[in-house]
Amino acid sequence: MSASDTPSELASSAEHSRPPRREFKARGSFVIRCEGCNLPKLNCLCPYKVSVESYAQVWLLTHSLEHLKPTNTGRLIGDVLNETRVFTWARTALDPELEALLQDARYAPFLIFPDDQPDYADRVVGMDAVHAVKACDRIPVYVILDGTWRQARRMFRKSPYLDGLPVLPLRTERETRYRLRKPASKAHLCTAEVATELLRQGGDIEAANVLDDYFDVFNESYAASRFYRKIDEPTPAMERLLAKRADI
Repeated sequence: MSASDTPSELASSAEHSRPPRREFKARGSFVIRCEGCNLPKLNCLCPYKVSVESYAQVWLLTHSLEHLKPTNTGRLIGDVLNETRVFTWARTALDPELEALLQDARYAPFLIFPDDQPDYADRVVGMDAVHAVKACDRIPVYVILDGTWRQARRMFRKSPYLDGLPVLPLRTERETRYRLRKPASKAHLCTAEVATELLRQGGDIEAANVLDDYFDVFNESYAASRFYRKIDEPTPAMERLLAKRADI
């Protein structure tokens, strides 16, 4: 090394002397996934996919980061209910399709959120409001904020275009069975579990039962795949879905 070497020349020399960096691979990037369900092929979900009808609809307002997570359960709802709509949340920009749907008199949208703050108490309704709009031949819609609890609370506060919607809190004794992420509380249900309970309480019993079974299969299949374990014997939920597919 010469005393006359400049700092830039020294830096360039040091850069060339370093060994090349290994290619970055995200966790799970080596897993071979099914193109249909995005689960590891070891325990593919596709054989258990069953579509059913429901009177109510589900519209998901999904945080952009959730689209990238294979553990997201919101997509299970769309697999079961064909009328499910998915929108990517934005703080200021309202999706034109969502804007039109919110103005469509055929639908009665309810924003699903806890009633734990006083500043929107005047907007809170109960499940009786859902039954009331059904009696008027309108379609009840459950608008679910699809994200972590922190993300969902921010989405609720930062979405002025949702301020006119009635707020429907989910009241249930059910505890989460979700095994792929650790919730802050057992009372914090994942998106698919929330939709299941809303459908059940709203009278869409068959749709609720199928979605619940489909969620169970997803939950078991993904958890087993994390440990490279093949599920050889069908679970009760798998058997029920296979039987329903055979009847279609």
